[in-house]
Amino acid sequence: MPETTSHKREIVLKGVPASPGIAIGKAYFYAKYIPRVEERSLKDGEVDREIERLANAIAKADKELSKILSFARQKLGDAKAKIFEAQVMILHDPYLNDAFVQRIRSEKKNAEYIVHSEFDKYRRLMLTAPDDYMHERAHDVDDLKNRIVRNLQEEKLISRLEGAAIIVSTALTPADTMILSRNETLGYATDTGGITSHASLLSRSLKLPAVVALNAATDHVETGDTVILDGYAGILIVNPTHKRVKEYETKRETFHRFEAKLAKLRDLPAATLDGHTVELSANVEFEEELEYVQLQGAKGIGLYRTESMLIAGEEFPSEEEQYKNYKKILDRAYPHAVIMRTFDIGGDKIEPENIKEDNPFLGWRGIRISLDRPEIFLTQLRALLRASTRKNLAVMFPMVTDVSEVRRAKEFVKRAKEELRTRKARFDNSLRLGVMIEVPAAAYMAAEIAREVDFLSVGTNDLIQYTLAVDRCNNIVSRLYREFHPAILRTLAQIVAAAHNEKKWVGMCGEMAGDPLATILLLGMGFDELSVIPAFLPEIKKIVRSVKLADARRVAEEAMKFSTTEEVEAYVTEAIRTMCPDIPLPSNSV
Repeated sequence: MPETTSHKREIVLKGVPASPGIAIGKAYFYAKYIPRVEERSLKDGEVDREIERLANAIAKADKELSKILSFARQKLGDAKAKIFEAQVMILHDPYLNDAFVQRIRSEKKNAEYIVHSEFDKYRRLMLTAPDDYMHERAHDVDDLKNRIVRNLQEEKLISRLEGAAIIVSTALTPADTMILSRNETLGYATDTGGITSHASLLSRSLKLPAVVALNAATDHVETGDTVILDGYAGILIVNPTHKRVKEYETKRETFHRFEAKLAKLRDLPAATLDGHTVELSANVEFEEELEYVQLQGAKGIGLYRTESMLIAGEEFPSEEEQYKNYKKILDRAYPHAVIMRTFDIGGDKIEPENIKEDNPFLGWRGIRISLDRPEIFLTQLRALLRASTRKNLAVMFPMVTDVSEVRRAKEFVKRAKEELRTRKARFDNSLRLGVMIEVPAAAYMAAEIAREVDFLSVGTNDLIQYTLAVDRCNNIVSRLYREFHPAILRTLAQIVAAAHNEKKWVGMCGEMAGDPLATILLLGMGFDELSVIPAFLPEIKKIVRSVKLADARRVAEEAMKFSTTEEVEAYVTEAIRTMCPDIPLPSNSV
């Protein structure tokens, strides 16, 4: 057992669970090198030498990334290593490199300033986007920029640590995560980041616990401090008491035994004790996740975010590029179904120079952009249709608020089919269409929307934010983001009832679907499918297989009667402990 420092008080920090597991050990405070860039004017005779300096720095960055890529392939396989292939491709982008050289020549400024300035244009665009996905990709761009600038400044990078450690940092890039994993790394804890980040994905692949969005962990942790990292509940405990360490050692063993049992469920159906089956599928951002998805026993993909294709450059991918990407995903998932969401992006990706929205979350995004930019929408629809020949594809539209939007989107699908027929291209003429219910207006109109489509899928992340008027990324009010708020439960029950009254299938692809405490409630409400982060799938399946549908319905009905979030949470926690006594529940309070 690690020794605790008795004169330091215990501090409990809450973040977002990004990779499951419990680690207990010494912290290593990884202070990322953030290069300081100053603007310097060049004399005429210095320009060629500056371009040569830049070429050498890029060559060194290429060598570093190639080593990381090789290591990632050995440790994780080719699919997951593609994260680093993408960085190498950006590094070799002739347009980007030409821009560097041309600006050094025309502006006569130092290479560090030009590299910083050029990369920051892309970074700003990503950070103003309304979705978490683009924000996470901005960190990847930062990593590449800092790598080149660090090499220009001839600074060394720390990668070797002494002994086992839990890495605590402001943020970690994919490269940081891989390099540090060469040490005896026990887990990762960061102030920033999200579960969709490449670093979080790699943590799950490396089977190391990780907690992100801790906000101020680095303010409270010093290298050598004893810490507990709980990747199930999203908690970091600094300077834990001896009693707390003993408690978590017991928890860790309990979870290890439980996970060993879960592995046996992989190929079994998600069926209740009285024979009711619910579909369990996975949320996927990247192709490299598919292998892990299958290992976790997912029966398909309940949400594939097609905007993951848009990160590589300024140009929208062509129809052919999109077709090849979608086809690859569908072929690998076959015979299981894949639900692909059409581009859910902000206006900054379409017209970056013209779009200045004060509140992009309530602005020009999702289906609104698709309907306003037919050339983009039709290109994507043709690519999706062409990829649908194995008949395991369904398509859904994001950010819908009105039935007329659904009807217009269906007209575009019809037009895309007609265009493909003239080209004699093959496609699934019976392609299923659905709508993401993530706006209160859509929830209230669920019955009318359900009549227009084949299925509904509830995106709880935005639905909860919009319903409760809470930005969950805002530290001041994020505590008010409560999935068990009675208004949320009643809204969800209304959506399910509306869909079923129209004899339509309804699923959930938001984070709530992967919360073990919510499983019995959602089962009892009647959700036909739950699509979750792959790491959480076995535990959700275990809960489904441990209860009767009749009991789950009773729990859901009773939960609706409470007036406060606290009452609902206490009730469902007790219900799951009674009905599933062998399932260790992570505690969100310590």
